[in-house]
Amino acid sequence: MTEAELQVLCISPAHSIRQATVCIDRGGHGIAIVVDEDTHLLGTVTDGDVRRAMLGSVDLNAPVSVLLARKADSPHPRPLTAPLGTPREILLRLMQERVLRQIPLLDEAGRVRDLALLTDLMPTQVLPLQAVIMAGGFGTRLRPLTEQLPKPMLPIGDRPLMERIIVQLREAGIRQVNVATHHQRERIIGHFGDGQAFGVELNYVNEDRPLGTAGALGLMPTPQGPLLVINGDILTQVDLRAMVAFHQEHRANMTVGVRQYSLQVPYGVIECDGPYVQRMTEKPQLRFFVNAGIYLLEATVHRYIRADQRFDMTDLIQCLLDDNQSVVSFPIHEYWLDIGEHHDYAQAQEDVENGRIAP
Repeated sequence: MTEAELQVLCISPAHSIRQATVCIDRGGHGIAIVVDEDTHLLGTVTDGDVRRAMLGSVDLNAPVSVLLARKADSPHPRPLTAPLGTPREILLRLMQERVLRQIPLLDEAGRVRDLALLTDLMPTQVLPLQAVIMAGGFGTRLRPLTEQLPKPMLPIGDRPLMERIIVQLREAGIRQVNVATHHQRERIIGHFGDGQAFGVELNYVNEDRPLGTAGALGLMPTPQGPLLVINGDILTQVDLRAMVAFHQEHRANMTVGVRQYSLQVPYGVIECDGPYVQRMTEKPQLRFFVNAGIYLLEATVHRYIRADQRFDMTDLIQCLLDDNQSVVSFPIHEYWLDIGEHHDYAQAQEDVENGRIAP
């Protein structure tokens, strides 16, 4: 990594968490390096740190030092580092042992001089998982657009929505993609074929009748590894490699992509204890995390899915929770849009035109 590339990744503890997020996105390596004025390492802020802060309702305008303080009580309060010049095989082993994607390299004075990256050590890395695109819905709220085309085939810019999803999966290192189809499946198969022209291997799972948001998984053989499931009407630039790393770091059975949603209450809200008023809040803004339609499942989860029965992801999540299985949430701060209605579709076209997403 050049000195200029390294400088892009460096921030001070006084920078805000929001600025750290911009730094992580700009650098493209899932990390911001916190240094003093002489580039001595003070800590790191990873993509996972930011997402955990979001889940913990930490103000993203707070300084990075708040995140470093939160990490002080974690199992790994200090980032793993290595001396400059450490052999590649040792760096790779350390990353695999700690499930890391980066290791700062320091000189004898503790100054950051380089950053070892898993993508450099394993440049042809293919993610060890399959993907499933749920593309069987009728898209009734988008009629008449969906009378002649299934929703995933609606054009966004100059190509179908599902083509954008497949390209994103391929660029994340996923090569095996399954497509769950029902409504106008021949349109999808006719466009994508076996997937070779799009750099992936495509297999199709046909639902003779709608089986819900998870039921089609029961028509598939038990996967040999993790399974990434994404709804076919989602337009997003989420970092899928970061989601996989988050899933592995938390040793989850299932990871659910979530999106923060705010709701402005137009009235003063009264909180009572019986008849007695305890507090009044004028027009509060309520914040929730909502399902973003992207999931990562371990192969063991497949046994909870009921074969050839209607079964939604909400049912699957509840089954796992009832069985004390680990389900974690992965907050998505990148671009995300659920194209469910006409105004969403118009927004997607506008976002392509103004450059918010690639044409």
